[in-house]
Amino acid sequence: MLDLSYQTPRPETIAGAKHDWELVIGMEVHAQISSNAKLFSGASTKFGNEPNANVAFVDAAMPGMLPVINEFCVEQAVRTGLGLNAEINLWSAFDRKNYFYPDLPQGYQISQLYHPIVGEGEVIVYTEPGIARRVRIERIHMEQDAGKSIHDMDPNMSFVDLNRTGVALMEIVSRPDIRGPEEAAAYVGKLRQILRYLGTCDGNMQNGNLRADVNVSVCLPGQYEKYVESGDFKHLGTRCEIKNMNSMRFIQQAIYVEARRQIAILEAEGFVKQETRLYDADKGETRSMRSKEEAHDYRYFPDPDLLPLEIEQTWVDDIAAKLPELPDQKKARFMDEFGLSEYDANVLTAELDTASYFEAVAAGRDGKLAANWVFNELFGRLKKHDTDITESPVTPEQLGGVIDLITKGEINGKIAKALFEIVYNEGGDPAEIVEARGMKQVTDTSAIETTVDEVIAANPAQVERAKANPKLVGWFVGQVMKATGGKANPKTVNELVSAKLGF
Repeated sequence: MLDLSYQTPRPETIAGAKHDWELVIGMEVHAQISSNAKLFSGASTKFGNEPNANVAFVDAAMPGMLPVINEFCVEQAVRTGLGLNAEINLWSAFDRKNYFYPDLPQGYQISQLYHPIVGEGEVIVYTEPGIARRVRIERIHMEQDAGKSIHDMDPNMSFVDLNRTGVALMEIVSRPDIRGPEEAAAYVGKLRQILRYLGTCDGNMQNGNLRADVNVSVCLPGQYEKYVESGDFKHLGTRCEIKNMNSMRFIQQAIYVEARRQIAILEAEGFVKQETRLYDADKGETRSMRSKEEAHDYRYFPDPDLLPLEIEQTWVDDIAAKLPELPDQKKARFMDEFGLSEYDANVLTAELDTASYFEAVAAGRDGKLAANWVFNELFGRLKKHDTDITESPVTPEQLGGVIDLITKGEINGKIAKALFEIVYNEGGDPAEIVEARGMKQVTDTSAIETTVDEVIAANPAQVERAKANPKLVGWFVGQVMKATGGKANPKTVNELVSAKLGF
């Protein structure tokens, strides 16, 4: 069973020239909602289409066009909130966030500042086996994505692609509960895993469908505890936001770099300026992008084109009743039902496709044996050929068939590996292959005994050495297995050799 006793995160400490400093990190994760249509229009959200192919009149801000809420996107946001044990607000509203970007034709972004659809929740993060850390979620709100400005196609002009404009986003805002770079990456990874299990975001960071803004500040030891007691952010130091991080590795690097920058300023008796920064991975530094805006800088006001969003509790309850088994639940069940270690269960549930594959293999079989075959044979072969488990040439039914033959004693481990090789490269039913190619294990004791006698008779010197050193029994077993083409039952061979040598 999992240990779900929450522990206060151990802070990451960075030594400065004058003091030790602790890190305090909060995250704003932008997750693109998995939906075929945008938040306020019916335009496609398909990635990779020709530039400006996924644009409706509303997205292009044509005069007189009014937004219409996509109910499915609302459902996806509610499903996400429920998956994060969050409060669902039955009444929420949209606001206009006013700022100019060439790839935001309206001149404002429709978002939810004052009344988000989802309230407080949590993400449980495991950075060490069996130890759960709670990262509190402050809110989740829906908003539009902006388009994309392209600056490298012409030396004299920029181009704008509006395909992403109006795509539905969930902004998932955490409390400043994260205490180190590894924990920050683990938090994003866990959040991504939950979203993928829920089916509310595909989590593709390379395409920008999941990206994080990382708020970093440093404080002296003990100041974080004052924040926990009082909820007063002033104890945590001035924070800087690193925008648009779409790599776990870069998230960790950027946090370290930014923390050291702030420590250097503070120890030189300077002041950290609250601002938005970008991380340059090539130079290993963060650089200023703009001063950190406050809500009043965007001149938020209720969107006059959209009525408040009111949803029924019965609708929320129906969504909750249909939630899938989430990662932590599945992990605990795998440990309990299949007798797996926490590490093995964690690996097998990391991706839903892997968990589903394993469960199909293990159904009605020895769970540990199934896990060993998935880990040692399947994963190794897939990695060698750079193949995803969804494209595995060996189906769960085929791998389960191999395991069934082992369990029935029709094949031994050596034959099973040869059989797996055939199935991987050629396909086919394992039982039929064994029958057609004469791969069945030899279980006839008299036939095996004859071969044992022949091996012993042919190696009298080795027999004398074995009598002085019983460990040499293994050499005779190997010779018998070789003589039978690996088809003899290893257990029977070992018993016969030991008996005939007087052990």
